[in-house]
Amino acid sequence: MRKATAFYIVTVFAAAGLAVAILYRFAPALSSTSIVAAALLSVLAILAEVLSFLLPRAAARGSLAIVPYLAMAVLVPNWLAVVSVVTVKTVMGLANRVVAHKALFNVAQMAVSLTAAIFTFRALGGISLLEIRPTTLLNVTRAAGGPALAAFFVSYSLNSLLVFGVIALEARGSIWAVWREMKSASIGLDLLISPPIFVFAWVYAAYGPIAAATLWVPFLGIRQSHRTNLELEQTNQELLELMVKSLEARDPYTSGHSRRVREFSRIIARAIGLSPREIEHVSRAALLHDVGKIHEKYAPILSKAEKLSPDEWALMKEHPGDGATLVATMSKLRDVVPSIRHHHENWDGTGYPDGLAGELIPMASRIIRFADTIDAMTTDRPYRRPLTEAQVRAEVVRCRGTQFDPQIADRLLSSALWASLFSSPEIAAAAPVRTRFSVLSSTPRSMNAVAGSRAVKGA
Repeated sequence: MRKATAFYIVTVFAAAGLAVAILYRFAPALSSTSIVAAALLSVLAILAEVLSFLLPRAAARGSLAIVPYLAMAVLVPNWLAVVSVVTVKTVMGLANRVVAHKALFNVAQMAVSLTAAIFTFRALGGISLLEIRPTTLLNVTRAAGGPALAAFFVSYSLNSLLVFGVIALEARGSIWAVWREMKSASIGLDLLISPPIFVFAWVYAAYGPIAAATLWVPFLGIRQSHRTNLELEQTNQELLELMVKSLEARDPYTSGHSRRVREFSRIIARAIGLSPREIEHVSRAALLHDVGKIHEKYAPILSKAEKLSPDEWALMKEHPGDGATLVATMSKLRDVVPSIRHHHENWDGTGYPDGLAGELIPMASRIIRFADTIDAMTTDRPYRRPLTEAQVRAEVVRCRGTQFDPQIADRLLSSALWASLFSSPEIAAAAPVRTRFSVLSSTPRSMNAVAGSRAVKGA
């Protein structure tokens, strides 16, 4: 763990302790009903935490524990709610054997965000739903609906800020970049779940713990449905990974190429400001960009160390079309077919297979063109060492407007994310273990001079 990350976690923990102390000083005395409510909601939170599930492509877990956690903020808006949540998070951290500093941060950030929610709720005139009479939904909404929704929003926002802050520190990136990639696509879901949480709290206040526990069943059903969808998505992604690894196994010296191109493409897409949905599209197309090479006709060429003949080079130029045809057979992937087919088109129209130029080339294809070439330049070869960051920058500038989209080139080179192309841990993990004389998967004109008379295959 980096020193900056450790300092960040300690700061959040200290803020949590201070916030709870202030809340204890100014919150009203506890009642028996609030103690019972906190106890029951803690049990439901533990159940939700036990049934949590790992989110795809993330070192985090998803659960419905947020429902009882935030329900406490409006049913028990005092220090007891925070202590109850901290107790649940601590118990679950110990049960799951979470690494100490991660468990500490999980407890602290939850305490801070829930305390902020309670302060917001009370500052806007909200009172415990257990104290409102009569407890009709309309009456409770009028008395506490606005403050409750505002409190939920503050909790979501602060929770996200704290979590993304620690992720950004570890990744040496910006909170904004992390937020765009991980949260912006789901912010609507955070807002949509606020009314159901308020209704859940009202049911408890109006009809008691048994009714609230009964209402918990549909929440669990929604959670199971969401988990199933995520697992299907993860399975599909793993099948794609398996297919790509099977392809690369035919030439172990280029192992990891498609995965590195995917990571490069993600970074470039973020650098030029694409939305999370667009980044995901580019990522999927990049992973599959060379899948056409799975055809048996390419096997002799992929294993050849000598310079390709004109006929062999002509054959290799067919792989984008073959890949597009293959991927088109999968209904869920048809949207990436054009991106795969045109990933070797050049901005000036000299590429293949269709000689497209300029903005007629799909955006994802233009991004993959950068990523594919950068991987070629930064991969170790027997006839040369990987190019340095400065050398790669010079090549991108040189091929700007010919091979590369000039606007993407300018935005990429001026972005703070440019350096991460040379330091991403995901890219390093996919790097080949050893190299031999082989043909680069993609090469700009200037690379022909670097490689001398050596063949450039696989384009």
